[in-house]
Amino acid sequence: MRRWRPSLWLVTGGALAGTLVVSFLGLIALRYLAPVMGFRPAAATLILAIASLTVVPWVLMQRLILRPVRALSDFAAEVRARPGHMPAPPGHYGTTELHEMGRSVLDMASVLHARETSVRGFADHVTHELKSPVAAIRAASELLADGTLDTEDRRLLAEIDRGTQRIESQLSALAQITRAREADHRGTATLSALHLETPLDLRIAGGDVPLPMAEAGLRAILEQLLANAEAHGATGVTLTATQGILMVEDDGPGISEGNRDRIFQPFFTTRRDTGGTGMGLAIVAALLRANGGAIQLLDGPGARFRIGWQRP
Repeated sequence: MRRWRPSLWLVTGGALAGTLVVSFLGLIALRYLAPVMGFRPAAATLILAIASLTVVPWVLMQRLILRPVRALSDFAAEVRARPGHMPAPPGHYGTTELHEMGRSVLDMASVLHARETSVRGFADHVTHELKSPVAAIRAASELLADGTLDTEDRRLLAEIDRGTQRIESQLSALAQITRAREADHRGTATLSALHLETPLDLRIAGGDVPLPMAEAGLRAILEQLLANAEAHGATGVTLTATQGILMVEDDGPGISEGNRDRIFQPFFTTRRDTGGTGMGLAIVAALLRANGGAIQLLDGPGARFRIGWQRP
């Protein structure tokens, strides 16, 4: 049986009308009680009576509006904070309008959860199905390499070996980006606590500023950005932390205008010939999205990235 729920206008309008009626009746009562009790005792009595009656619409507003809104907000926050996890839906929706909004939010969360599960399942399936034939190709090429081959055959065998290595790298990167979409790194960390190891000249400003991400997640992001900077010819990187913001700037050649809009796309790389998978920045972006953050490419000499978090 469908449960009856009051509409939002009935709750708010009724609370406002009730408050006005009680105040008006209080003025009328004061007119008749003041000559009998005296003005001050009558006023004090009516104030207490009006305050007591006002508690009723306050409780109704708390129960029918504030509590459902908080429950829905907590549900949405948990969905955002724990990708891949579907929390229990709120058990109380209050008014008709809040019930409809709550159902819409739940339906949206269900669709996103199903889509995330589908992406993860597809990535796991593809990775599993391709590992066996790739391993077989690698084993066959190793056996052929032990035989007597002419120069052309060895060149072809080297191409096969490079192809299998590239497939294995892409499968590994695909698994990494799938995990990054679900990784939960809630917490805080500072740049000084990371102790990053890199051959680059690393300069840090704001090393003691707490950033809203746990150490493991922040380390994974910075290691990937530092590796990218080194691979593209940079010799130094500056990390600048402020409240909720992290700037990463290198002294390399920068990113060409034609590639700026594509660098966060999976599998896009300008280093395919040297083993680049095109998944590094995509993994960084996915990891940040899963933890309330975002990365943005800025203009400037070298590559300049701005990382920000939505939650404190």
